[in-house]
Amino acid sequence: MKAVIPCGGRGTRFLPVTKAIPKELLPVVDVPVICRIIDECVDSGMNEILIIISPSKQIIKDFFCDKTFLDELIDSGKPELARSLSDVMTKADLMFIVQDKPLGSAHAVSLAHSFTGNEPFYLALGDDLTVGDTPVGKQMTDAYSATGSTVIGVQRCDTDDIVKYGVADVKTTNGRLNLIRGIVEKPPLDALPSRLACYGRYILDDIYSFIDRIGKGKGGEYQLTDALELQCLEKNVYAYEFEGKRYDMGDKFGSLKAAIELSLCRKDFGDELKKYIIELASTLK
Repeated sequence: MKAVIPCGGRGTRFLPVTKAIPKELLPVVDVPVICRIIDECVDSGMNEILIIISPSKQIIKDFFCDKTFLDELIDSGKPELARSLSDVMTKADLMFIVQDKPLGSAHAVSLAHSFTGNEPFYLALGDDLTVGDTPVGKQMTDAYSATGSTVIGVQRCDTDDIVKYGVADVKTTNGRLNLIRGIVEKPPLDALPSRLACYGRYILDDIYSFIDRIGKGKGGEYQLTDALELQCLEKNVYAYEFEGKRYDMGDKFGSLKAAIELSLCRKDFGDELKKYIIELASTLK
């Protein structure tokens, strides 16, 4: 199965740094967010990946395709650094498409048609980082194999933050699989259809025919949620409650939590960081 990663957003919540650096290249310590998402795809068996960028994000393509700095490291006798960089740049077969105008998430997905054909594909939004014993992409493809239908990745959200997301309107439940009536986008707390929030991971099947039938929605843009709502009316669509930790990398606090928690797992300085956090916590009031 192929994977698609849309990277069209402006990252306004991370200004001023995102004036110069796309949020997808912001680091979790020393690894850009998008590299970790690519790792998830590759670890799930997806080696062909399309990255959709805006005209202002050409630097993302340059990061993976421009080998000038890699050659400089080799020429300067730093093979270990060159190898670590090469591993990041060549892990998957990457393609790039530019979304010339910000016409919405459904428009961005529609640009992938020539890449995916009419086959189902994995959509991983660049704002979301997922970490687990079994990659979320693998969990999602297994769920698709069981259903043969579009599958939306969800997790239970018991906090008021749920109003920030699309929420699954569940019809029936079978373990982690939920047949849904639709998705309610950013519902108020007194009208939640469930506690299952949609967290930026999808297996999309036959989505293009529904994108072709929607008009402009919220913000005057073509929204993927609207296409999925239409699909729910005519075909079975499932929400799969995936296992693992999800970080909102479009949010400053979410990004900080990812940096701290993933750093604690590092072999090179994880133990030192843990000791520092314990010492720091003892000074806080």
